[in-house]
Amino acid sequence: MPGKTTIIEVARAAGVSKSTVSRVLLGGAQVKAETKTLVLKTIEQLGYERNDLASSLRTDRTRMVMLATPDITNPFWPEVARGLQDTIERDGYSVVLANSDWDAEREQRFLSTARRNRFDAIAINPAVVSERDLLAHGTPIVILGLRDDFSSLDMVGSDSYHGTFQALDYLYELGHRRIAFIRGKHRSGRGHARQRAYNDFLHRHGLPFDPSLLVEAPFDLAGGQQAARTLLRLTNRPTAIFAANDVLAIGAMQTARQLEIDIPTALTVIGMDDIYAASTTIPPLTTVAKAKYEIGAWAARFLLDRIDSTAPIAPRRHVIPCRLVVRGSTAPPRSAG
Repeated sequence: MPGKTTIIEVARAAGVSKSTVSRVLLGGAQVKAETKTLVLKTIEQLGYERNDLASSLRTDRTRMVMLATPDITNPFWPEVARGLQDTIERDGYSVVLANSDWDAEREQRFLSTARRNRFDAIAINPAVVSERDLLAHGTPIVILGLRDDFSSLDMVGSDSYHGTFQALDYLYELGHRRIAFIRGKHRSGRGHARQRAYNDFLHRHGLPFDPSLLVEAPFDLAGGQQAARTLLRLTNRPTAIFAANDVLAIGAMQTARQLEIDIPTALTVIGMDDIYAASTTIPPLTTVAKAKYEIGAWAARFLLDRIDSTAPIAPRRHVIPCRLVVRGSTAPPRSAG
């Protein structure tokens, strides 16, 4: 059985040096266009496959990037992953997915794996790990999401604060005053921008804070179902529910249907993220859209800058605006006609 084609054989067939072939494989820097075309054509003809392990020993780069998320079953993350992958693959990098499932030990294990296998960079939405842990890792890192507790690292995320405010203001304009908030429960115990926006919204409009209208639940379908069950059993139940993400909102809608509460005539529901399922519910879910693909793409650009040492020393913070998408799950309350 014939062995694999070597880089020396490619160089000999193309009539160039081994170093020229190497430069073409690394992106073609300082190689004439006609020479690059010749080398690439020869590579294709001979069926040459690059040995990434050997290359990493020479360049100190594995061309591997880790994407670490707390819950890959959340439909928000695949689109972020696609944006990251599409962008970073153009520079010859591959993405390895790590799903922590909100588990601290697993998250730390993934970071150890990245260090042990000399990954070039990490994009992470931290579940439990601290900024100190990530800085000690010594690898280019970008935080997915806007977090005050990771101010020393690059981060990319949506403006959830103003997105939440936009949704709540829309409900207020419709005539809703008893607006419930299903807050996603972070297993790390950290707060988030949606909570601040909810509090500031009540203060701005002179609405009293009613603790019975604030329910915390895990960021999943069952969490949304249980939170809605709690809210809709209140004697003076809310006329509208704002959920911290679409999965929670869809769970709330399912509970309302089980209780024979019509949406939107008897209950208005708004979610956040604009996952694909939001447009397929009955009625379609009004939501705050986040630019998920762009989050991944920007994260990739930040990582590439760090890898290539072209980024500024100071950490960067890229904030992407949210957008309200009005569908059929929202309407004025009955009392407003």
